[in-house]
Amino acid sequence: MMKRPRLNIKSRVPRKLKWGVAGCGKFMEEAFLPTLQTLKRSKLVSVYSSNAERAKFIAGKFGAQNYSDNFDEFLKGDFEVIYIGSANSDHYWQALKAAEAGKHIFCEKPISLTSAEAEEIVRACEKNNCFLACNYSFRFHPMIHKAKELIDKQILGKIISISASFNIDLMPGENFRFKKELSGGGPLRDLGTHVIDLFRYFNGEIVSVKSFGDNVVYKSEVEDFTSAIVKFEKGGYGNFNVSYSVHKSFNRIEIIGSNGCIGIDDFIGKKNISSKMIIDLQSEKKKTFRFRANKQIYILKAMQKSLLREENTPVYGMDALINMKIMEAIEKDFSNSGTSI
Repeated sequence: MMKRPRLNIKSRVPRKLKWGVAGCGKFMEEAFLPTLQTLKRSKLVSVYSSNAERAKFIAGKFGAQNYSDNFDEFLKGDFEVIYIGSANSDHYWQALKAAEAGKHIFCEKPISLTSAEAEEIVRACEKNNCFLACNYSFRFHPMIHKAKELIDKQILGKIISISASFNIDLMPGENFRFKKELSGGGPLRDLGTHVIDLFRYFNGEIVSVKSFGDNVVYKSEVEDFTSAIVKFEKGGYGNFNVSYSVHKSFNRIEIIGSNGCIGIDDFIGKKNISSKMIIDLQSEKKKTFRFRANKQIYILKAMQKSLLREENTPVYGMDALINMKIMEAIEKDFSNSGTSI
């Protein structure tokens, strides 16, 4: 397993972070920037979009001083950290240029289209002494932290299996996610990457996979459904399914150990709703908890804290690289159709 290097920042980050953002899509406008504005020690100062009018609009809406449709000019701006929220195919070149410009990087998932590109990004950030993190916000949810605590304290006993279901409805259209050269693939790249990250967060590294990918409902350049089983290095298994073709679903995670189990409902794919955690341990009464949380605020606070204190966040770029390698292994296994009965 690759070791994550420690940052060696020479106190160049001020007491208040100045941000630039690249890519002005729906998530940027409706989720990321409204959340960033709630942080007292962070400030948006510059916006980039290949569409100059869109860049101008987003800058005006969120109070940024500058905007540009030229990425090189944008990188000359007076900010320390860049959030890359563009199409997946743009992450690679934008991250490399940002690292060369000495900017710290918070990149949307997946970090690139291939693991080779991801590794280049990681090395470029190491070379230029830049912080690199990926927006795996799900592991920052308070209920996920509680589940992780119970696992680490071995209260659940030996982990037997972890299962997850993450299904949404996203009809094919002009969205870049349905263009393979822009997205790299379907719901596995968009949704499954979160599940893989959570599996590794809970139970360590993954050593083998078996999978299916298919167009069950929607026919497009990318699959609309993925199902996979993974084997953990320390023992136990994980299984998940993700899709773009479900109007209603019970999106949840279940963790089953030799001494008990945990179920978490309604924290996947939904914003600011009340999530539910059920903890059922041997020789104890079943417990149910509810909590409302914005996952994005937790990871942004962690990012801000890490930069101001010159420390690494738990989701370093190496995690994004490992997740990419696992996704590639799952996609490679799509071609194996299984044993007919």
